[in-house]
Amino acid sequence: MVLANIVRYLRYRQGECWMTQQELAERVGASRQTINAIERGKHQPSLELAFKLVGVFEKTIDEVFFYCPDVDINHDALKPVTIEIRWEEPDA
Repeated sequence: MVLANIVRYLRYRQGECWMTQQELAERVGASRQTINAIERGKHQPSLELAFKLVGVFEKTIDEVFFYCPDVDINHDALKPVTIEIRWEEPDA
């Protein structure tokens, strides 16, 4: 089971760092290390923290977090990878 997220992607806007991990951590009352672990998929936030995170980005839970029940990842066996996520704003 994996709870994936796009928190790191949302901290960056058009390739520029919009908010550091430390700034995000301060806004949601968490440590920078916790934000780092969430972004890397090594920590699943509490429901309260998840709601605080999505509130900062003005998104909904299901826009930021993705539940993948059939996926099991051995984090110790993984090598660093780069994942590209493209976000398209809906037409207004």
